[in-house]
Amino acid sequence: MTSETVIIGGGVIGLAIAIELKLRGANVTVLCRDFQAAATHAAAGMLAPDAENIPNGAMRSLCWRSRALYPDWTRKLEELTGLNTGYRPCGILAPVFEEAGGEGSREQGAGSREQGENFSPLHPSPSSPAYWLNKEAIHQYQPGLGAEVVGGWWYPEDAQVDNKALAHVLRTAAESIGVELKDGITVEAFLQQQGQVVGVQTNAGMIHAAHYVLASGAWSNELLPLPVCPRKGQMLSVRIPEVSPELPLKRVLFGQDIYIVPRCDRLVIGATSEDVGFIPNNTPEGIQKLLQAAIRLYPQLKHYPIQEFWWGFRPATPDELPILGTSHCQNLTLATGHYRNGILLAPITAALIADFILEQKSDPLLANFHYSRFQSKPSTSTPMLTHSANFSNGHHSAISPLPTPHSPLIIAGKTFQSRLMTGTGKYRSIEEMQQSVAASDCQIVTVAVRRVQTKAPGHEGLAEALDWTKIWMLPNTAGCQTAEEAIRVARLGREMAKLLGQEDNNFVKLEVIPDLKYLLPDPIGTLQAAEQLVKEGFAVLPYINADPMLAKRLEEVGCATVMPLASPIGSGQGLKTTANIQIIIENAGVPVVVDAGIGSPSEAAQAMELGADALLINSAIALSPNPAAMARAMNLATVAGRLAYLAGRMPIKDYASPSSPLTGTITS
Repeated sequence: MTSETVIIGGGVIGLAIAIELKLRGANVTVLCRDFQAAATHAAAGMLAPDAENIPNGAMRSLCWRSRALYPDWTRKLEELTGLNTGYRPCGILAPVFEEAGGEGSREQGAGSREQGENFSPLHPSPSSPAYWLNKEAIHQYQPGLGAEVVGGWWYPEDAQVDNKALAHVLRTAAESIGVELKDGITVEAFLQQQGQVVGVQTNAGMIHAAHYVLASGAWSNELLPLPVCPRKGQMLSVRIPEVSPELPLKRVLFGQDIYIVPRCDRLVIGATSEDVGFIPNNTPEGIQKLLQAAIRLYPQLKHYPIQEFWWGFRPATPDELPILGTSHCQNLTLATGHYRNGILLAPITAALIADFILEQKSDPLLANFHYSRFQSKPSTSTPMLTHSANFSNGHHSAISPLPTPHSPLIIAGKTFQSRLMTGTGKYRSIEEMQQSVAASDCQIVTVAVRRVQTKAPGHEGLAEALDWTKIWMLPNTAGCQTAEEAIRVARLGREMAKLLGQEDNNFVKLEVIPDLKYLLPDPIGTLQAAEQLVKEGFAVLPYINADPMLAKRLEEVGCATVMPLASPIGSGQGLKTTANIQIIIENAGVPVVVDAGIGSPSEAAQAMELGADALLINSAIALSPNPAAMARAMNLATVAGRLAYLAGRMPIKDYASPSSPLTGTITS
């Protein structure tokens, strides 16, 4: 059998992609081992990026965009089928218990309310408002909540859809427009040749296509060594009595480790999150936990008759973000690992994947969800090989592709192709600085806010000298000796970035340096300033001594990177803190940028070979007799070091080992 596009997986993601491709004119076949086993059924249909408090960055942007597509998307599906998806833009209420910390317990509560205010709007983003309700207001707004509820958040733009109705509508819509649905088909292996998938081996024989999409959710790891594993979710529903003295629940409740979703005749309650593999069935412990938490949140449901129990397997990745976009094969696209957000992300996933397959349009957001993000550290990487692959000569073979040093650098949700950052200070002229920035191919340039504002020597006209539509400004707090000074200058830097057209730039390189002789950063002041700036919404990139404990603490308070020094700033001494930098890299969950002290390209390459995610180099370029040439050399060294790190060096031995074998030689 041959098809233009074969989609492996018949859950909400696979079907949504199939429909989008078919409506754009493609021939599509969906292969599914069991439509009833999809993760679609392990959901309540909440469309809740705000209530779930998804962190700022690429994931929140993806979720917001998908939620915005939902009204038109479901309307289109309903017109195709004449069926109802149960989409309701109902908003979501997130009650808070006293011990959870009240109003300030969620990120959106970082602001303050005036005393006595019952209904207070806060705006975590321009496009998604949230409202704090105090105890009196929330119990008026939703009668019947538990007595321990002391307030809560109202998220008016969140919504819900009936996930089971949606699954039925998607399958009906796919059938009605001519998508070929093949149930009971187990895909066993990809057949690959020269970087292309040329077929999939199934229990029904070989199936060929021009393009393939892996959307098999929690089962994706059975076909490719992607870090996707099943996360079991148990759920139940209770029936709302026809005659009840209490007012029925009208709003979705998103509580502490529990959610309750009202439907026309029932309440859906979920969900556990269990790392137990593919062990099926409901358990007394799981259901008991759900019921206890639900009754605490909404006590009257303890009188409602239990209607149904069920479970499903969500596809989880280590960072709980989906895997989207290209794979190691040109004609294999990945759309898996959506974990808790498969229902929410179905419309945007379908649109982005269809754009990519049919129009070769790659949305910038996709770079944040590429599988290569799991390959940055060899100790934990899963190389993108295939379990199946080449059947020529009757042998299996799996060939690892050449690692690419151009996998994107992601900081605070923003994607950069270059891993070299440069500075603007110490150059002999503005022209040399401009030439060096261009030669370095860098995308991030750090600017000393104080020196620009005071027009210090060498900084006159600096703000106008670079094209800020192509370069991301990294304002820094150079010259600040206390946390208070650094916080004030960081705020000025954000305004400076806005004036230069970067409205969404919240980056700051944090420097707190009271030591004027050795220019070593103050760890206590840096931590204090970082905590405050993170609360104010900055993406903080702190310059620090190579202190592993401080680096971890800064990561824990929410910094976007850590930037340990290689040696004192401007000294050109090279890597003097190698052992500590290695420890920082090993333990870091954010990018590690080696900053200060690198004097030559060989030292830059060495820092990248350690596993650093990026470098910031200024003095070594600016003080070179030929800055532009040195900038280019540093760029090449950064790329070479990254590639060497990804490839992995040979083991070091205490003895010689011949390059040519000694066996099979000609003897007289």
